[in-house]
Amino acid sequence: MTTTLVTLQQPKDISLSEIEAELNKIWLSQSGGKATSIATRAATFSMVIYEPEEFQQVLAGLGFYKGEIDGINGTAAREAIKEAQKTYELPITGRVDSETLSKLRSEWAAKSPQERQFSNMDVRGFSVSEVIADQNPCRVITLCPTFGEDTGVTAQVSAYCPVQKKQSSLICCEYITLRGTKEALERVSDIVTSLMVPDLPKFVWWKATPNPEQELFRNLCEHSNCIIVDSSYFSDPESEFLKMQDLIENQTYIADLNWHRLSAWQELSAATFDPPERRAALSEIDTITLDYEKGNVSQALMFLGWFASRLDWRPIAYTETGGDYDITHIKFTSPNDKEVLAELAAIPTADYGEIPGDLVGVRLDSSSNPNAGCCTILCSESTGCMRLEAGGSAQSCRTEQVSALSDQKAEYLMAQQLQRWGRDVLYEESLSITAEILKLR
Repeated sequence: MTTTLVTLQQPKDISLSEIEAELNKIWLSQSGGKATSIATRAATFSMVIYEPEEFQQVLAGLGFYKGEIDGINGTAAREAIKEAQKTYELPITGRVDSETLSKLRSEWAAKSPQERQFSNMDVRGFSVSEVIADQNPCRVITLCPTFGEDTGVTAQVSAYCPVQKKQSSLICCEYITLRGTKEALERVSDIVTSLMVPDLPKFVWWKATPNPEQELFRNLCEHSNCIIVDSSYFSDPESEFLKMQDLIENQTYIADLNWHRLSAWQELSAATFDPPERRAALSEIDTITLDYEKGNVSQALMFLGWFASRLDWRPIAYTETGGDYDITHIKFTSPNDKEVLAELAAIPTADYGEIPGDLVGVRLDSSSNPNAGCCTILCSESTGCMRLEAGGSAQSCRTEQVSALSDQKAEYLMAQQLQRWGRDVLYEESLSITAEILKLR
């Protein structure tokens, strides 16, 4: 790997010509000054990654995290989160849920400017998962907001060419990593979009909550083919889904990696009603219960939006009951004017999974017609769903176990997304119903 560090101070931020010149130096150096035909430069897509990963910086500033700021929620980061949760008397999950993030932010804000210091090395943007880079000669522009005084933007330029055993040529990714405060990165948003290679697909992986009020976010939306997010880490999914729906209505393509984690649940739900004798029972369903892992309601809301969109249910009421399970009730009307009641319940689990808010169980039934033959319970293979299976009526239900995707990590799902980045009509229809539900709050 060849790496060049360009540091520019205020008032002169980075310039497009300097970055391109550094990239050209890298490629010329590979052939001793002659243009190389061995290495393949960015030829498939450009991707901007906005990687704030605020929680690591705040944990470091509060003294809980000693490792590098790398944007990876690995073992060291999870142990630091647990230590912070223990200190602040929060549920110990090892994950940054909305309650934990709010507490970390307030503790950080309470510190004086002199106390807001940490020495952890910032290595965000140094590499992208090989599952993305290996088969895709691309250009990746990583934006890394930093804390502290606004002293301009620094740019690091590098090239990564993984060795391919069965290929004589090198497939290379160009990395451009920009660091600066949020205000500094806002100033160079036009340069960021200019760095995206013309005439190639342009992606934005926004590893934060969507923010249409932010100039940088708006600019990237206007100049990209697809904005990629992961709702499993939204601190306020109910609000963020409405923002995403507004973006879609304004012709911005959105891809949610968390949506793809629901594929096994969707496929099994459809398969249980494939037999002709059960297909007719679909119209009898008037209750749906969704249990999800406490901490993030995104998957439950998206699954409900998907199921309602398939059966043409229209939401008419939204009630938050609360309690230990944060119960929410949503009423729909079906095409045959039947009232349908949905219940969402946040289930505390002893063993928290890697993805916040994983679905735990789904129950479909008919309260008005016990003989309809539509009762179906889908249970997570790893977690089970004892609450949905409780009671004598569950014995007459068809019960299936759902096996999660073999790899639910964002990087793996991102590699798949790059192969199917066109408009996802099913997702858009489902999110539209989800947005209708949330507008009733």
